[in-house]
Amino acid sequence: MAFFLETLFGGLMAGMLYSLVALGFVLIYKASGVFNFAQGAMVLVAALCMARFAEWIPGWTGIDNKLLANLMAFAVSVVFMFMLAWVIERLVLRHLVNQEGVTLLMATLGITYFLDGFGQTLFGSDIYKIDVGMPKDPMFLLEGIFEGGVLINQEDVIAAVVAAVLVAALSLFFQKTGTGRALRAVADDHQAAQSIGIPLNRIWVIVWCVAGITALVAGIIWGSKLGVQFSLTTVALRALPVIILGGLTSVPGAIIGGLIIGVGEKLSEVYLGPLVGGGIEIWFAYMLALVFLLFRPQGLFGEKIIDRV
Repeated sequence: MAFFLETLFGGLMAGMLYSLVALGFVLIYKASGVFNFAQGAMVLVAALCMARFAEWIPGWTGIDNKLLANLMAFAVSVVFMFMLAWVIERLVLRHLVNQEGVTLLMATLGITYFLDGFGQTLFGSDIYKIDVGMPKDPMFLLEGIFEGGVLINQEDVIAAVVAAVLVAALSLFFQKTGTGRALRAVADDHQAAQSIGIPLNRIWVIVWCVAGITALVAGIIWGSKLGVQFSLTTVALRALPVIILGGLTSVPGAIIGGLIIGVGEKLSEVYLGPLVGGGIEIWFAYMLALVFLLFRPQGLFGEKIIDRV
């Protein structure tokens, strides 16, 4: 039973990290109707920015305090992601207002390749580490119930808590603020939103800024666990099954989908893997997503859209 709980908790922690990446897709789609293929590249660039400035700032300023240096690097990275969002809106999206979804999708695909090259040119192509002081030692829970306790990684717990807080804050932002409601109105109908005075360009800048901050937090967490390298872009691929399960228009769906995928991967690998030779964790999420596409393409919490001809 203790081993089952360890596997379950590990899946929940991994699921929250998947949800954090999926959230960037959901935010931009809800506000602009654009499936942002560049989200993975944004995670990479944000992580590179954080890692490099955390390394450069002590040398530039003489600051020896790691916490202060990390806070300054985070602030610089936030400004950098805001500027990047503004440039993307100004140079790309502004000229594609009211275009077909396929056109916007291809634009984000182009942004992906640009950001990959831009990040490598600006920050270098080596593998970097992000050390934000998260404890990596394991801890044991429920020692009074199970002999030896249930092994949990402290870093995973902290990362999951950070992801949960961010997801909750963004859910409240969308539901309770005037800007959040404007974002949803723009997603429903660009032209109607413009006709009632909602500034479309400003809304797109805001949502790309928010997605940039989400990418930064995801990049810091994933970079702390795996190191900052260019394969970090592919972390977005792990988020695709999450948004298929949860629904591309639902913030809570991103959470539930991530938890289902995370737990399903871990449990299937441990309990079904030995029966088929292992490797289930690699493809389990995509097979589950395929089943949802066949029988419930809008996902668990997504909106079913009917277009009248």
